[in-house]
Amino acid sequence: MELVLKNRIKEARAEKGLSQEQLAKQVGTTRQTIISIEKNMFNPSAKLALLLCLALDKPFEELFYF
Repeated sequence: MELVLKNRIKEARAEKGLSQEQLAKQVGTTRQTIISIEKNMFNPSAKLALLLCLALDKPFEELFYF
């Protein structure tokens, strides 16, 4: 059984009125990385996941799920 980490980054980003570019700059990554994470093509590192939680003001469990 393969566990795929899914996320609600796109929805949380929209709630805060942030573009992919703005969120990327806040967390120190590229827009392309944000796109890949939102499409579940890339799992962020623990550090990036934490930075996304802080930037979007959401607990980890609310942004990421299996």
